[in-house]
Amino acid sequence: MRRSNPLFLDANIIMYALGGPHPLQQPCRKILEQTKSGILLLVSDTEVLQEILYRYFSIQRAALAESAYKAVVEMCLEIFPVSLPAMDRALELLGNNPSITSRDAVHAAVMLHNGLRVIISTDAHFDRIPGIIRLDPSQN
Repeated sequence: MRRSNPLFLDANIIMYALGGPHPLQQPCRKILEQTKSGILLLVSDTEVLQEILYRYFSIQRAALAESAYKAVVEMCLEIFPVSLPAMDRALELLGNNPSITSRDAVHAAVMLHNGLRVIISTDAHFDRIPGIIRLDPSQN
């Protein structure tokens, strides 16, 4: 079944898919395979790219940072910028739900600002954000 509406790709999908052995590695790899075959359409934001660079450069894995970064850019139909209006929305989301992380609030705000509602992520914090639907790769 082909999905016509794009899903927002969270950084953890690519990180689990490219990382070492983990129970989430295969479900995340399946997401990437479905994207390559055209079953899933993905978008993301510049904050996801920043997360990838931060994580891999902080553990001195520059080659993996470059591979993960390029994979996201190539797989996604669009990489949305993190704009000031989106940041204003993130602030509002955090004020209404302080149990979510600031990164998750930024992603959710970018999604909402761009008319997106569905994210593919292993992060259950997204389940707490009104207006956002999370698809868990281990459940698909």
